[in-house]
Amino acid sequence: MKSQILLVDDDQPVLDSLRRMLRSQRGIWSMTYVDSGEAAWQRMLAKEFDAVVCDIKMPGLNGLELLQRMARLERTANTPVVMLTGLADHTLKRRALDLGATDLLNKPVEPEDLLARLRNAVQIKSYQDELQAANDSLERKVQERTEELFHSRLDIIWRLAKVAEHREAETGNHVIRVGCNSRLIAEAMGRKRGFVETLFLAAPLHDIGKIGIPDSILLKRGALGPGQGAKLQEHCVIGARILREDSKVRTAFQEWRGADSRSVTRGFDNPFLETAASIALTHHEKWDGTGYPRRLAGEQIPAESRIVAIADMFDVLTSCRSNQEPYPQRKALEIIRDAVGSHFEPTVYEAFVAALPAIRAAQERFADSVEVVPRTEQYWETEYATSR
Repeated sequence: MKSQILLVDDDQPVLDSLRRMLRSQRGIWSMTYVDSGEAAWQRMLAKEFDAVVCDIKMPGLNGLELLQRMARLERTANTPVVMLTGLADHTLKRRALDLGATDLLNKPVEPEDLLARLRNAVQIKSYQDELQAANDSLERKVQERTEELFHSRLDIIWRLAKVAEHREAETGNHVIRVGCNSRLIAEAMGRKRGFVETLFLAAPLHDIGKIGIPDSILLKRGALGPGQGAKLQEHCVIGARILREDSKVRTAFQEWRGADSRSVTRGFDNPFLETAASIALTHHEKWDGTGYPRRLAGEQIPAESRIVAIADMFDVLTSCRSNQEPYPQRKALEIIRDAVGSHFEPTVYEAFVAALPAIRAAQERFADSVEVVPRTEQYWETEYATSR
């Protein structure tokens, strides 16, 4: 493709002279000639040029003002501009260079000088275009890789949440509803997008520590016996350890990667896991300090856990559990309201009430009877039968 050159001068004889000088280049350059700064600007808005030759002193939009406009528009900001000036215009020359002019030519213009400066300008634009294309390609690859890593993390999060679902089959879609309810409450509180998104993903892991509780306690129907309640409460600490502490697998991985590995020297910094661990540890703390496991009170309790506490309680009260029948929503709301100031933070409760219509919709959307994702048992049974 031919390089596109725009030449601007309000003096028609000068334009004619430029046209004659560049006649030999018509096979490799496509030249456009205009007689005003405004006409040049309209041409630049309509198409992209590889280089511009422009007079400084013009009526209306002069060369310096055209440079300023070009600098403000992303598409024209890096277009090389060769300015035409008089020999005595030292101040204008300096201003032109300060405003981004690539080069200067004195009038009257010598053909050899014009050709040399334009060749340089076109070459500069070519290098800029190649660099921009390489940067765009790299940025796309980085974005694609970032997206892959993001979805990989999401998949791991969802698999962890599914562990909790399988551990207590009777809880059905409880972990999904707690995540949704927590998100809705946080949004009603006006929390920032990043906080809401992290909370939405971390809240379903609040009870993951229950995988360390014996079946005789976790699946027991009716009231728990002596000492069993305290044992059940340990799920908070277990969950925090699962999500926060190093694992044997990580240790082995670090040994394999070597001591210079960034994973050894800096660790796997993961704000999401820290939030999930915080929720797992403290979602049973109470506003008045009578909760467990640390008896934290007030704002000692992390904000995310104060939200999950009420989201979790509402779903527990209104869902079918091994040791209780579900309460009607009206009764559940009374129980929660009576616990404001003791169990629940008043501000969080206000947001819960404001979000209640959306919470009810989420409760219905993810009711235990709803199959959120297709079940795989039939698939595996079919695969097993086929393999035989």
